[in-house]
Amino acid sequence: MKQSTLRLFAFAAIIMVVSLACIGNITTPTQAPVDNPPVNNPPVENSPVPPPEQPTPAPTEPPVEPVSAQDYFTEEFDGDISNWSYFTTKNDSTADDTGAQPFTEDGFLVMDIGKYLNVYALYDPYIYDNVRLDVRVDNRGTNNNNINLVCRYSDEGWYEIAIANNGLFWLYAYDAAKGNYVKLADGGSNKIKAGKEVNEYTFICNDRNLKLSINGFETTTYTDNQFVFRDGQIGVGLSSFNDVPVKVEFDWIKIGQP
Repeated sequence: MKQSTLRLFAFAAIIMVVSLACIGNITTPTQAPVDNPPVNNPPVENSPVPPPEQPTPAPTEPPVEPVSAQDYFTEEFDGDISNWSYFTTKNDSTADDTGAQPFTEDGFLVMDIGKYLNVYALYDPYIYDNVRLDVRVDNRGTNNNNINLVCRYSDEGWYEIAIANNGLFWLYAYDAAKGNYVKLADGGSNKIKAGKEVNEYTFICNDRNLKLSINGFETTTYTDNQFVFRDGQIGVGLSSFNDVPVKVEFDWIKIGQP
């Protein structure tokens, strides 16, 4: 029994040695290399990674600066006139105000209108009580027209000097409550240059005193105790009648203290 047991152990040991030798010669299989696909990571809030650069925008025109408003100055109409507004009225039912809007050209404020019209340009930014208005205006059309200078324009009404190119003038108060003009004074002056000429006019509104000067010559003074408009806008205008063309060019408008 002892010899048989020894032989059995010897045989088992031989089998084990052979098995280990076979296992040592076995090669473990590996997978073929595979390219890793890109991974899109979700955006992370407060990520330290800077965002991609944005394309530089193409150069554009510089921004338009807003027109500065002054109270006392000389308007020479060399640029923007957005501080000025306009309106028209008609002297006859047949009047056509199409195209009556004032415009600038070569440093002039141009008014070119049809028959039986009144067109006004008002300076919007400021309200004046006592004020002096000087204008230089060139008549480029018929001799039959009026140049109008306005002070204290408001919802109550306004004062207006109308100067005819033929040598006459009128001072009015416009009563807005009644919707009509009231003549305060009138007259004539040989200082007005008739025809296609350049004239300078001055209209002063100082307390209740209204004064007109033509080409440097004091022409008339009137004291108003009826309407007594306190303050309002200043403006200029043009009136036409039966004759055309009616065209004037304002070279400059000076707003000053009386």
